[in-house]
Amino acid sequence: MEQTFMKEKKILPLVLSMSLPMVLSMLVNSLFNIVDSFFVAKLSEDAITALSLVYPVQITITAISVGFGVGINALIAYYLGAKEQEKADKATSIGMGLSLIHGILIMLICNLIFPRYISMFTTNESVITLGIRYARIAFLFSAVITVEIAIEKVFQSVGRMKETMICMLTGFIANIILDPILIFGVGPFAKMGIAGAAWATGIGQVLTLISYIVFYIVKPLPVRIKVRSIEWNSEIWGKLYSVGIPATLNLALSSVLLSVINGILAIYGDAYVLVFGAYYKLQSFIYLPSGGIIQGIRPLVGYNYGAGEKERVRKISQTALVMAALIMLVGTILCFVIPKPLMSIFSKNPQTILIGSSALRIISFGFIISAVSVTICGVLEGLGKGMPSLWISLVRYIIVIIPLAFILSRIMNSEIGVWIAFPVTELIAAVISVIVYKRQAGVK
Repeated sequence: MEQTFMKEKKILPLVLSMSLPMVLSMLVNSLFNIVDSFFVAKLSEDAITALSLVYPVQITITAISVGFGVGINALIAYYLGAKEQEKADKATSIGMGLSLIHGILIMLICNLIFPRYISMFTTNESVITLGIRYARIAFLFSAVITVEIAIEKVFQSVGRMKETMICMLTGFIANIILDPILIFGVGPFAKMGIAGAAWATGIGQVLTLISYIVFYIVKPLPVRIKVRSIEWNSEIWGKLYSVGIPATLNLALSSVLLSVINGILAIYGDAYVLVFGAYYKLQSFIYLPSGGIIQGIRPLVGYNYGAGEKERVRKISQTALVMAALIMLVGTILCFVIPKPLMSIFSKNPQTILIGSSALRIISFGFIISAVSVTICGVLEGLGKGMPSLWISLVRYIIVIIPLAFILSRIMNSEIGVWIAFPVTELIAAVISVIVYKRQAGVK
């Protein structure tokens, strides 16, 4: 099946057709955690604080899954653009097999280390107990997550964005229905508390995976998953990991940032940890739709780059940047106009809401600026330039923001210094991103 529409269709309609279903899908994805938090917050502040401390580990699991999926996505799109069908099939099969192995390893490792991890950030026994109870169940679905995201990237690599949207909606609808039923106990279901939230999310993820499998069987893709093709192939393994590892680290850096910032804020009290966890879930509602645009254009960039269409790559990148900036503008307006209603999703404590509202207003100054680095990172990954993309993310999540947050919080003797570090870092990262892109992308 030919994918020539990727290099023949007009740029704006093409980007919209690939990105809008993914924007909706990513909005849905961001709601998974927000919905859990909304219902869990009704249990207690200890419960929502526990969820905030589990969240960085969940981000890491997703980062590994999506990061390696980016490698699968980029490689399939490139091989299809270069008209190398056999290699595209092998990349699909090997990528799916390795994703299953990754999921099993993740489940074992996370269950082993989590009790010690959560104890690093709180001495509250109630928070620790609730966090472990949620995490034990959530980690059982690690292999489901890695395989589901891998097949999602396969669908995206061949332009099947509507199916991706439907599959993600299936999981989300199941999650939102099951959350109150399992958390509070409805009808024949027993009240499970925070464990119910974990089961609801896991079941939603299973249903998403089943939906992908049904689509794969009923409406075959231009690439096929073949068990006999899962073998050692130095070229394909090397390319999968050369893009996948930097992309994974790129995404996982946010969980490192979460953990370190939680450590900085912990000296001010658990309320500040709760606020930062709440902010991160709210900002995912802004950044994940922008990520949907990036996911939509990544196969377009890879396909056109493989086909030698560098001018189209440039135009696709510019279109994506404008779309991402518009989404970030909406996010900034929301954080300025309704910060208190947003924070009240996670807490009814007036002091916590006040702290959170201040954080949202300050941090959101950097949203629009961040569209530059977010878009450039995605384009570089689509071009197979994983390491330059990683360096940009290191600036955003580690090199600049962590020392800046620590220094400003100490100078100001207040958590306000942490919030200010975010927009300052985004400005620095945007400048560096443009420089890196001009040097590395090979696209003027």
